[in-house]
Amino acid sequence: MTDGISMPTLEDIRVAVIGLGYVGLPLAVEFGKNRRVVGFDIDRARIEALEAGTDSTLEVTDAELSEAKELSFSSNPESLLDSNCYIITVPTPIDASKRPDLSPLLGASETVGKVLKDGDLVIYESTVYPGATEEDCVPVLERVSGLKFNKDFFVGYSPERINPGDKEHRLSTIRKVTSGSTPKAADLIDSLYREIITAGTYKADSIRVAEAAKVIENTQRDINIALVNELAIIFNRMGIDTEAVLNAAGSKWNFLPFRPGLVGGHCIGVDPYYLTHKAEAIGYHPEIILSGRRLNDGMGAYVANRLVKEMLKKRIHVQGSRVLLMGLTFKENCPDLRNTRVIDVVEELREFGVVVDVYDPWADAEEAEEVYGIQTLPVPDHSAYDGIIITVAHDIFREMSFAQMRDYGKGNHVLFDLKSMLPEYQSDIRL
Repeated sequence: MTDGISMPTLEDIRVAVIGLGYVGLPLAVEFGKNRRVVGFDIDRARIEALEAGTDSTLEVTDAELSEAKELSFSSNPESLLDSNCYIITVPTPIDASKRPDLSPLLGASETVGKVLKDGDLVIYESTVYPGATEEDCVPVLERVSGLKFNKDFFVGYSPERINPGDKEHRLSTIRKVTSGSTPKAADLIDSLYREIITAGTYKADSIRVAEAAKVIENTQRDINIALVNELAIIFNRMGIDTEAVLNAAGSKWNFLPFRPGLVGGHCIGVDPYYLTHKAEAIGYHPEIILSGRRLNDGMGAYVANRLVKEMLKKRIHVQGSRVLLMGLTFKENCPDLRNTRVIDVVEELREFGVVVDVYDPWADAEEAEEVYGIQTLPVPDHSAYDGIIITVAHDIFREMSFAQMRDYGKGNHVLFDLKSMLPEYQSDIRL
């Protein structure tokens, strides 16, 4: 089989980015500074906002959008017809049973398959289990297009490494893993990304290696956080402050600086399930990974129960009490609500008959109500709460004084500093 006879040259590549969320938009913007790019998304409202020069995810500034002179936006699949390199960056969530949900990925593959032409490249960036690109996505491309893989079209995988809300580690400053379905495709894809990635690229041996590398990045973090979460539970029973222990241990140069907390978001709280799904499909039951997942998934209930116990110690009647959660997004200084585990704290407290209010200036109020049924507060009530939990370490909360936070509480209340933002003596409990 001839390798890539009709593959375009680097100069002739015309990029289309499919999916304009936290991953796709920064990619489209970077490419759009120097070459013609179509940014495609099925959400028409998202397209209209971007055409107006505004990114609701806040990953790209208005100025950066305006710098991408060669970038156009569309929700019409016909706009993809003139492209010859399709980069798919749609979400890969899990379903209610914690199984991989490839429907957005397969749907995007169908969209691309309808416009796929001889010699075209399709690059996937969505997090998947090893083998998904060639075993699940390629058959869709072949079926819809009528073309043959590695003869008429070629495929690559370059896993996203976006860290939402991080203004220091951006797309161009994070080294990029690349791969291709043939050696020539791999070289071309690597050269394409090197145009925009100043930190350089790492060309993996195969697509499956690149897929596996991505999924273990977040699995490793998940397991490490599970360890410190378990340590926090143990130290709480011993009456030892976890943050003090971690600070002391951190004085050694090779101690890893993980902190306990709620583990959500579209990566760390999801990606391990893709790996365990594939492991079980080939007959292996992963022990450590699933154990870490179970522990992290249970932290919301643990946090709620600790608050309730402390309220009881202070003789605060729990049923009918009011509790304020400060933060709803899955991480600090970021509007992303996907898979936030703060919702677990809300639901567990409601099981105790607690009235829960949520305050988060970063969260979109309409999205919070639509996705979670939560009406966020524009401003919390003063002197109204029996319990307060700092659930997300937004800078806006860090800038508040101790007195301001305490002012939300009644005369007798519990302040739970889940993120260890305050000195130990200023909070009633910490994780």
